[in-house]
Amino acid sequence: MTPTISQRGQQMPASPIRKLVPFAEAAKKKGVKVYHLNIGQPDIETPKAVLDAVRHSDFKVLEYSHSAGNESYRRKLVTYYQRFGVEVTHQQIIVTTGGSEAILFGFLACLDAGDEVIIPEPFYANYNGFATEAGIIVKAVTSQINNGFALPDLSQFEAQITPRTKAIVICNPNNPTGYVYSQEELETLSQLCLKYGLFLFSDEAYREFSYNGAPFSALNLKGMENNVVVMDTISKRYSACGGRIGAFVTKNQALLDATMKLAQARLSPPSFAQIAGEAAVDLPSDYFNGIKAEYQHRRDILVKLLNEIPGVYCPNPGGAFYAIAKLPIDDADKFCQWLLESFSWENQTVMLAPATGFYATPGLGRQEVRLAYVLNAEDIEAAMQCLTQALYVYPGKTQI
Repeated sequence: MTPTISQRGQQMPASPIRKLVPFAEAAKKKGVKVYHLNIGQPDIETPKAVLDAVRHSDFKVLEYSHSAGNESYRRKLVTYYQRFGVEVTHQQIIVTTGGSEAILFGFLACLDAGDEVIIPEPFYANYNGFATEAGIIVKAVTSQINNGFALPDLSQFEAQITPRTKAIVICNPNNPTGYVYSQEELETLSQLCLKYGLFLFSDEAYREFSYNGAPFSALNLKGMENNVVVMDTISKRYSACGGRIGAFVTKNQALLDATMKLAQARLSPPSFAQIAGEAAVDLPSDYFNGIKAEYQHRRDILVKLLNEIPGVYCPNPGGAFYAIAKLPIDDADKFCQWLLESFSWENQTVMLAPATGFYATPGLGRQEVRLAYVLNAEDIEAAMQCLTQALYVYPGKTQI
């Protein structure tokens, strides 16, 4: 008798970012150049000082670190957060295996199976996966493309609250929309969290990539010391996605104690990546100036060219390095697969992420795609030429 797969395993959603990889690989085998705008893998070089810190590390035994992470790294992170006016101690930081583990730790430590979390959609697709792993239910509040995906009205959040609601999740700056939540919007959410006794999970992975001043950290919300959890990572900040090092930050001591038990169960975070992360904190203060300017330049080109295509609309994102565009198509999943499987222009095509995977509400995002402007300006221009040509000939094109 064949054993059965768990309900959890069957219910795990496929990544909208990675599920089309086989079609991209097949296109490349046919000699087609694929412009990857589907995934937030920066082409910016990882800082040499960060890589050198790993190369020049000198120890005889690659041993376990503390389950909370090396104290030297956590103390360095304290100085990092101080740059943004955030005051925490090294004991309020748990180093994690990427931001992903920080999110999962938050779900597991704060919610029981069957509990609910409210998230503005579209949202980072893996929140769905982590929720499935933790056995919790995602309740979505829909933001709208016509106002740039601003935070929905508070009444929409309140309408979703039930006795099982335990937390609200935001990503600021936002993946996949690029929207940057203002201090006022966060303070509005904090009122709701205090009224109903909810946690506020703030994913701040893209903190440096805000094009109109630094975003307001949820850790600075007054009166929210026991409610706020920040999930962080070096992946995008220092173009070190493969390092898999993140951070779980909260001032709630009971939550820190519970999360430490999860951290102990997985033993310790990666040693070499902690060395890299520690070196990254010591980068020159102007390190991000040129990088942020480069991303802003790419954003401006992408958004301009998208909005010049007949029938396409793309709001101007204020941060991160993503944009969501509405296209004149029948089905984003079909279109993104068709781009790789059936289309090429001058032996080139573009890989996009269908936005359906970033929504929890069935049927939403069918005409939307997420684009990551992580390629150089020349490649973005070529990719937009491909997209323009594709939309002319796509069989499922809708009336403009």
